[in-house]
Amino acid sequence: MDFRHLGRSGLLVSEISYGNWITHGSQVEEDAATACVRAALETGITTFDTADTYAGTKAEEVLGRALKGERREGLEIFTKVFWPTGPGRNDRGLSRKHIMESINGSLRRLQTDYVDLYQAHRYDHSTPLEETMEAFADVVHSGKAHYIGVSEWTADQIRAGHRLARELRIPLVSSQPQYSMLWRVIEAEVVPTCEELGIGQIVWSPIAQGVLSGKYLPGQPPPAGSRATDEKSGANFIARLLTDEVLTRVQQLKPLAEQAGLSMPQLAIAWVLQNPNVSSAIVGASRPEQVHDNVKAAGVKLDADLLKAIDAVVDPVVERDPGKTQSPAKRP
Repeated sequence: MDFRHLGRSGLLVSEISYGNWITHGSQVEEDAATACVRAALETGITTFDTADTYAGTKAEEVLGRALKGERREGLEIFTKVFWPTGPGRNDRGLSRKHIMESINGSLRRLQTDYVDLYQAHRYDHSTPLEETMEAFADVVHSGKAHYIGVSEWTADQIRAGHRLARELRIPLVSSQPQYSMLWRVIEAEVVPTCEELGIGQIVWSPIAQGVLSGKYLPGQPPPAGSRATDEKSGANFIARLLTDEVLTRVQQLKPLAEQAGLSMPQLAIAWVLQNPNVSSAIVGASRPEQVHDNVKAAGVKLDADLLKAIDAVVDPVVERDPGKTQSPAKRP
């Protein structure tokens, strides 16, 4: 496993991190989830990403149990706050109330005294940014989190948050956006802003929800048991990628992967890691062998001709619009 600094901070993270968005506590049984975490540890992954809202808070519990007994100082544990964790009107968002209650809940479920990175899961249009950042400052200054990050914030939102973080003397060091060969909305604005500010990307969905694995074929129904057939595991999210045009282009990547001596998932993960602003790529898994396959993308260097060939194949179906950054509507 290779390691990179998270932005310009001193924190080192594994190039490939393990995430449990739609697996732990929902898609796979706990024994299988634990086996995947053990596989991640065996392959050198030390960075684990979760969120309070995943599987209705169960994902944090599963990860906490799976990591129990590991040397805490040898791990980087990330979680997030924003989406609903209960039925109350204050059980979501980035108000001071929700942040303070959520960090305590996350620490309890993860069975740890602190998280290495606490992330704003989305931008909250209903709460003053000053209130949010002051609450994050108290979380950091109390020792419950070492660093602060954001997820799916626009370049302007990141810049405003970073300015306040500097004033409050807390380290806002990361951005967690969706990023893959097919989804490049961060390249025009978010990446240049983050490079300027010393913020690193921890990217999610580098395999485009499995589409870049090549298992989905144009003109054919999704394979039984795949993510596209399971509403609990993101079927609605993946649907926009399952067009014949996209799937035909993805199939054309197979000879390029073979040329590089990589599997299709390895090629997809290695591709995002070629971006110097990417600190880590998050992978999920329902089986340990998927983890073992994915980690082989760490340390891989793709040559310029291969990168050009990839671009030539996927260019007609790539999404680049910065306006597609996922920003929730303002609450009533």
